[in-house]
Amino acid sequence: MPLFQNNIINKYLQAQNQTLVAQQWAVYQKHFHNPHVQDNIRGSKEEQYQEGFLTDLFVHILGYTKNPAPNYNLTTELKNVKDSNIWCG
Repeated sequence: MPLFQNNIINKYLQAQNQTLVAQQWAVYQKHFHNPHVQDNIRGSKEEQYQEGFLTDLFVHILGYTKNPAPNYNLTTELKNVKDSNIWCG
């Protein structure tokens, strides 16, 4: 069973600004389809590229606003105190 009905998917696809989608797809391809960028991403640990990934994809391509900018709607994950090396006893 599909997650969404086809008529719902089509409704939202038709409501998208096709020019903007095409522009942002070109930006995505220019960055993420670049072989040098792909090699650098593959060679990075998750923690090394997390901040860059958020900026590269979510801010520059998808239009999110990252903390600490006013009215942000994107923030990095908070460190889980339970998993940290800080002793709180």
